[in-house]
Amino acid sequence: MNDHAVMLTQAERVRTQVNLRPKDAATMLILDRTAAKPRVLMGKRHPGHKFMPGKYVFPGGRIDASDRLMPATGALEQICETRLVARTVRPSISRARALALAAIRETFEETGMLFGTTDYGAPEKAPAGSWSEFAGHGVYPDLGAVTFVARAITPPRRPKRFDTRFFTVDAQAVALRIDNVVGPDSELIDLVWVDFDEAKQLDLPTITKVIIQEVEARIAGGFAPYLPVPFFWEKHGSFVREEL
Repeated sequence: MNDHAVMLTQAERVRTQVNLRPKDAATMLILDRTAAKPRVLMGKRHPGHKFMPGKYVFPGGRIDASDRLMPATGALEQICETRLVARTVRPSISRARALALAAIRETFEETGMLFGTTDYGAPEKAPAGSWSEFAGHGVYPDLGAVTFVARAITPPRRPKRFDTRFFTVDAQAVALRIDNVVGPDSELIDLVWVDFDEAKQLDLPTITKVIIQEVEARIAGGFAPYLPVPFFWEKHGSFVREEL
């Protein structure tokens, strides 16, 4: 089969795929800006995964019902809340808050890093599961430590679709780190700190490389809250970049 036939086969497969509704998801860029060149933490996905096997990504995943119930300290900046609810069906502040908490929870699950504070003791009434474990370490998640920086929706007619919000957090905001979370049988089998040029040389999903470039430009622009948040989606087969 020639290359043209392969392309046609792939295009036909996309056309016949059921068009799933994107699931809400959140991911976290952990930034270390203490050196001359800012660095970001990247994780390598297990090669056995059906979705993006072996790719380097930011920690993250789907929002969970427990993310709406977890107590937290601090608050998202007003401009982050406004942008998180923009261009959404049934927008609400609780949804914006849950997305940010999902990024913190997923980061804990995949890297062992707890972003928050130990100043207030252990959170009470933490939901069962990962949040209960998080609270068991005496850490409150801190919404004031995270910043909303990008949004991207998986193109139509893909086997899995996500409406992903990208957050950043400073590496120095980590309250605690649990060892031995990453390993050969984990969702992320390796973690690496890399500067942006090094990150672009890794085996990345296309959108991950785009977000790295966007955050690099945001840092170069002073990382001010008022800087626009890019929103990526596909319209009539073409990649669209809007600003929230």
